[in-house]
Amino acid sequence: MTLGFDTARWTGLEGLVLVAAAVGVFTREPAPLLLAGLGVVFLGYIRIAAVPDVNLAVERELSDTTPDADDDVEVTLTVTNEGTRTLFDLRVVDGVPPALAVSGDPARLGTALRPGATATTTYTVTAIRGEHTWGETVVVARDPSGAVERRETIHTETTMRCEPELAATADLPLRGLTSKYAGRVETDVSGAGLEFASIREYRHGDPIRRIDWNRRARTGELATVQFREERAATVVLVVDTRSDAHVAPESDAETAVERSVDAASIAFSALLDSGDRVGVAGFGPNECWLEPSSGADHRARARRLFATHPAFAPTPPKEAFFPAIAVKRLRRRLSSDAQVIFCSPLTDDYAVSVARRLEAYGHAVTVVSPDPTVTRTIGARLARLERDLRLRELRRSGIRVVDWRAEPLAVALARAESGWSQ
Repeated sequence: MTLGFDTARWTGLEGLVLVAAAVGVFTREPAPLLLAGLGVVFLGYIRIAAVPDVNLAVERELSDTTPDADDDVEVTLTVTNEGTRTLFDLRVVDGVPPALAVSGDPARLGTALRPGATATTTYTVTAIRGEHTWGETVVVARDPSGAVERRETIHTETTMRCEPELAATADLPLRGLTSKYAGRVETDVSGAGLEFASIREYRHGDPIRRIDWNRRARTGELATVQFREERAATVVLVVDTRSDAHVAPESDAETAVERSVDAASIAFSALLDSGDRVGVAGFGPNECWLEPSSGADHRARARRLFATHPAFAPTPPKEAFFPAIAVKRLRRRLSSDAQVIFCSPLTDDYAVSVARRLEAYGHAVTVVSPDPTVTRTIGARLARLERDLRLRELRRSGIRVVDWRAEPLAVALARAESGWSQ
């Protein structure tokens, strides 16, 4: 796309020329008349000035297209004048993805380019989780006087993908709701397991290895030892991705959505390593659902999901959102034995309502809440107080809550678990 227009840089010059001419006439001095004559010549040049067609080739190269989070990635932007005329005043602004922060030199270039000449600029971005696509590069070319300019946008396909490691840096305790699969969650069901539960009369067909031979030696009666069964849990990690959740204590700090995705990534890996079946859902305008499962392939699918799905983008969504419909859709997808880990900053009352409704529908809910509040102003202190009241309301409803402040998630889990009674 190309746009050409007057820059209005020399607005008012006509008036100065007329003033100089009038002064020269009335004073009969040659200097003002000479100045007015030069002004007329310059105005004539401006009237006929034109910027040559912009014919540029733009190349962008990344030092690493699949970096780890927080890595510095060097971006090299190369511009070549493939036209036949010199571009005396060329300015280039690169289309850096909005979620990436530029450090060091800016993502722009100002230069003059002869035909066939090349100019290069380098800047650095800090990688964060997600798939980031560069936008159009904006090119502005002006004539030597700066009176007129031509603006053009050039698209160069460039994508950087930063996938989370899904490392289990915290052990997330689960509640008693389990599935039929063997696992690590203790139950009140007697059967095959490791922890002693009870002794009952021997029944035909009981395994020989579970017969209490000591009792047989003492009393002559056969009895069978029952153990407490340990079963796997089915867990769905629900991340609050609404616009209300895209808040941060500082303008350059991680948003609560970013921290929620980090918490979900850690929990996913920890639960999968423990033998549980894990799924992922997004609660926001962009629908996201990964069916609970297990295994290496499922881990790879989740890693791609956290990195590339639009629901987990670092920037706030712009689409319309209908929360009541989203809750109903989530309910239909949850199996009866699924428990929910809801990652939300609890910045409004609706997030509390979602957690309470899921608990009321029979799904054991644990809320992991990254704290985005500060105390610098009266308004900020009020927001923190309102969030504390929401946490208290959830705890009174019997819902487990992890208040995740600035410390590592494992520390927040340990602190929260010490106060859990169920």
